[in-house]
Amino acid sequence: MKLIAISDDSHTIYELASKISSIHHLVDYIHIREKSKTVHEILSLLNLLAQQGVNKEKIVIHDRLDIALLTDNPNIHLPSHSLPVKQVRAAYPHLRIGRSVHSIDEAKQSEADGADYVLYGHCFETNCKEGKVPNGVHTIIDIKKELQIPIFAIGGITSERVHQLREAQANGIAIMSGIFASDNPYESALIFSKKCQENAHENKI
Repeated sequence: MKLIAISDDSHTIYELASKISSIHHLVDYIHIREKSKTVHEILSLLNLLAQQGVNKEKIVIHDRLDIALLTDNPNIHLPSHSLPVKQVRAAYPHLRIGRSVHSIDEAKQSEADGADYVLYGHCFETNCKEGKVPNGVHTIIDIKKELQIPIFAIGGITSERVHQLREAQANGIAIMSGIFASDNPYESALIFSKKCQENAHENKI
């Protein structure tokens, strides 16, 4: 299973750069989701990450296609309200494009439009979606039957819940507060990383 760390828009760029530099070798992707920050701040963050040796191939830019293109970043993630996947794919075929989805129909449409993966949620109760009923894990099973592209799970995922997502055959998990709100992001990322590797090992047995 792949492990994606998604920033939580709760830290300064220097704090965030420090956290990311401590975990980047433990995760498969680092999703920069900083909605409240200015373009200048995000560019400064990306410069800091480059200086600290974080592989650009691991960095995913949330929503801001302009920033991804300006910095020659190969990965863009488009939330459900964002730019149409089909148009972005047609204009920039070299990009790796992800899409947030909340149903099997959205997932199928995203693949048809040219998405490289979908991010499905929210799977469990989470403070980020307080008051909203989780979409659950069971739908992942149905989506997997319909899609050829990977599906990653997000929302309220703890290390104890990783096995449920493995059983649903999710290709990976995306963790936000579980890593970035932790007092020790490195230790938290290490725990999730080991869980993902253990599950992958179990699938081979």
